[in-house]
Amino acid sequence: MYPETTGHAPAVRAVEVHHPTPITPQTVPVAAPLVAVQPHAVPAVASVVLPDGRVVTGYAIEPAKPEPVAAKPAVSRAAVNVALGGVGFLAVCGGLLLLTTFIAALTALITQLIILAAVIFGGWIAVQVFTASGHKGGTTVNIRRAVIKRNHFHS
Repeated sequence: MYPETTGHAPAVRAVEVHHPTPITPQTVPVAAPLVAVQPHAVPAVASVVLPDGRVVTGYAIEPAKPEPVAAKPAVSRAAVNVALGGVGFLAVCGGLLLLTTFIAALTALITQLIILAAVIFGGWIAVQVFTASGHKGGTTVNIRRAVIKRNHFHS
C-alpha cells in the first residue's frame, strides 16, 4: 500500500546551465560612407550565439512601461468621519421612526381589543338584564322570609 523505505538517498541529477555568448559587433571599414542617424531612431541590433551553435539576431526589446495612474485626490479623514456619522444618524432616526410607528400600531390594536371586549361584555349584560325582566317564569326567593326561617323566627 505504501512504498517501502529504502536506505539510499534519491538520485541527484546534474544540471547544466548555458549562458549565451554575445558576438562583438564588427567594425565598419573606413572606406564605407557614414550615414547620419538620429539618436534612438533605429535600435541597435544584437546577435547572440546559442550553446548549440545557432546565432540569433534581433532588436533589444524594452519592457512596456505602464502609463502612470492619475493620482486620486486624497479624501480628508474628517470628511469620512462626518459622512459616516451622518449615515449612522440617519439609521438611528429611521429605526426610531419605525419603533414609534410600531408602538403606535400596538397601542391602537390594544385599544381596539379593549373596546371589543367592552362591547361584547356590555352586550352580554344587556341580554341578561332584558331577558330577566321580560320573562317571569323563574323561581323567586323572598330573602326576608328565608332569613326568618333560618333563624327559626316564625310568624
